Amino acid sequence: MLQPRILIPLAAAFAFLGLALFIASGRSFAFDRSLVLLFREAGNPSVPIGPAWLREAVRDVTALGSFTGLGLMTIVASLTLWLCRHRPLAIGLVLTVVSATVVSTWLKIWIGRDRPDIVEHAALTFTASFPSGHAFLSAATLLSIAGFVGLAARRDDITRLCIALAWVMVVVIGISRVYLGVHWPTDVIGGWCLGIAWSGLAVGLLGRRMAKAEALAARRAPGQAG
Repeated sequence: MLQPRILIPLAAAFAFLGLALFIASGRSFAFDRSLVLLFREAGNPSVPIGPAWLREAVRDVTALGSFTGLGLMTIVASLTLWLCRHRPLAIGLVLTVVSATVVSTWLKIWIGRDRPDIVEHAALTFTASFPSGHAFLSAATLLSIAGFVGLAARRDDITRLCIALAWVMVVVIGISRVYLGVHWPTDVIGGWCLGIAWSGLAVGLLGRRMAKAEALAARRAPGQAG
C-alpha cells in the first residue's frame, strides 16, 4: 500500500494532468467566472472588494510568490542549509526550485491560456494564465523548503511547523491572484496540484536520499578519523 507521502503527490500529479488537458482543449469551467466576480464590487467589476488598504495588502502578499520573493527565500534557505553542513540538501533545494521555474515557463507557453478578461487586472502580468506561476512556484518552493529543512532538523515538530507555515503562505498567495483578477481559479488550483506533486517528488525522493547519505557519512566519519 502506498504511503501518504507518495500517494498525495501522485494524486496531485494526475489531478493537474487532467485539468491541464481539459483546459488545453479549449474548454472552461463556469465557476471560474463566478469566483472571479465574487471578489469584485457588485455593479463595478473593475474594483476589488474591500477598502484600499486591503488591496495594497493583497498586492504585498502576491509579491511573496513572485520570482523575486521566492528567489530570495530559496537563497536564504539554501545558504542556511549549506552553512549548517547540509550541503547536498542545499544543492537539492536549488535544483528543485530552478527546474520548477523552467517547467512553469514551458507549460504557460505550451497551454497558452488567456488571462481573465471580465475584470480589470489589479496587478501587472507578462505571461499566459495556466498554470498560475505564483501558485505553482510558491507551492513547489515553500513546501520544498519546509521539507528539506525538516529533513535537516530531523525533528517532527519542526517539520510540522514548517509545513503549516508554508501552506498558509501558499494558500493566501494563490487566493491573492484571483482577488487581483489576474488568474482564473482553475489556474491556481492547477498550480497548487503541480506544486504539491513537484515538492513531494523532490522531498520524498531527492531530499530523503540526500538526508540518508548525510547520515551515513556522519556515522562513518568518527571511524575514519580514528
